Amino acid sequence: MSEEEKMMRRCLELAVKGSGRVSPNPMVGCVIVKKGKIIGEGYHRRFGDAHAEVNAVKSATASVEGSDVFVSLEPCSHFGKTPPCADLLIEKGIRRVYVSMPDPNPMVNGSGIRKLKRAGIEVYVGLLADESRKINEAFVKYIQTGLPFVTLKAAQSLDGRIALNDGKSKYITSSESLKMVHSLRAGSDAVLVGAGTVIADDPSLTVRLVKGRSPVRIVVDGNLRSPLDARMFRDGASKVILICSTAAAERSARRVSLFRKQGVDVRELRGNREGKIAIRALLGMIGRLGIASVMVEGGSNIFSEFIKAGGAEKLLIFTAPIILGDGKGIADDIELRDLSHASRLRDLTYSKAGVDQLMTGYFVNKGLH
Repeated sequence: MSEEEKMMRRCLELAVKGSGRVSPNPMVGCVIVKKGKIIGEGYHRRFGDAHAEVNAVKSATASVEGSDVFVSLEPCSHFGKTPPCADLLIEKGIRRVYVSMPDPNPMVNGSGIRKLKRAGIEVYVGLLADESRKINEAFVKYIQTGLPFVTLKAAQSLDGRIALNDGKSKYITSSESLKMVHSLRAGSDAVLVGAGTVIADDPSLTVRLVKGRSPVRIVVDGNLRSPLDARMFRDGASKVILICSTAAAERSARRVSLFRKQGVDVRELRGNREGKIAIRALLGMIGRLGIASVMVEGGSNIFSEFIKAGGAEKLLIFTAPIILGDGKGIADDIELRDLSHASRLRDLTYSKAGVDQLMTGYFVNKGLH
C-alpha cells in the first residue's frame, strides 16, 4: 500500500465517525500531511456543523501552507450552511489535494476540483473511489434521485423462516446479531416496518445496545390497524411516522386524531382497494421528508412489496443455526411463474455474528429512479 493510500484510508476511517449524524449530507474525512507527517485531521461531525476540511485545518499542529490535503469527497465550492471548503484550502496555501471521489451533488459535481486547479493547486482524483462510494451509498442515491437508499434487513432460520405463523419473531438470531442490528439502526436515518410487525411483536425499533441515536421510525399501515398503545407510539424515544391510506384516514378520523395527540406524525397516501400503498409513492414521500436512508425490518408482506417493486438496493440476512419448520418466509407474497423473473443479488459477502451468519448483497435492479 502506498503512502497516499494509507492517508486516504485514514480519511475513510475518520469519515465513518459521522455515521448517523450528518445525513442527508455525506460522511467526509480529511487528513493534512506535511513533510511526510500528519499534522491535522478532521471529519464532518454533525449536520450543519463545520466540514471535515475546516476541522482538519483547525486541528493542525503546524502551519498548513505548502502541505498536502487528503479528503474522501470533493471539497465544496458553494455557500451552504458553511463557507466553501475549496476557498479555505486556496486561502491556506495548500500545495496538493487528493480527492477520493467527486461530489455527486449537482451544486458541486466537479466545481470544487476546478476551482482548486484554477488556483494552481495540484489535484488528484480517484484514490480509493470505490470505498468512498460504498460508505456514502445512501447519500449518492438520495442526492441523485431524491429517493432514500433502502436496505432490507431480515433474521431467518436455516430453513428460511423469519417468523412463526402467528408473526412472532423475537428472537431468532443471537445477541451478537441483535447488537449489530442496533449499530445498523444507529447509522440509518429511519427504520420501517408494516402494521403486521407492530401487532405481532410490538417492537421499539430504538438503539439501545450500542451508542448512537435512535432513527426515525416509520410504520406503513394502509388500513390503520396498528394499536394505539403500541410501545413505539408511547415511548417518545424518537420521531414516529405512521403512513396510512387516505381512505383509511377518512374512515377512522378519530383514530388519526388520537395518534396525533400522542405525538405520532400521521401521513396519508392514496392506496388501492385493499388499502395497500404503492412503494414508489411511499419512497417519494419519505424522500421529501429529507430521509436519505431507510432500513426495512419487516415483515414478510412489506419485504415482498419492496422486492416486487424494485424499491430496495441492499439486502442483509442474518441466518441462525435453528430450524423453525412451518412459518413465514422473507417474501411469501411473491409468486413467480418463471425463474427468469427472480430477483437476483450481486456483490455478495459473508461474515459472522456470534453463531449466526450475515449475508450482504445488492439487488441487481438499481431500485426506483
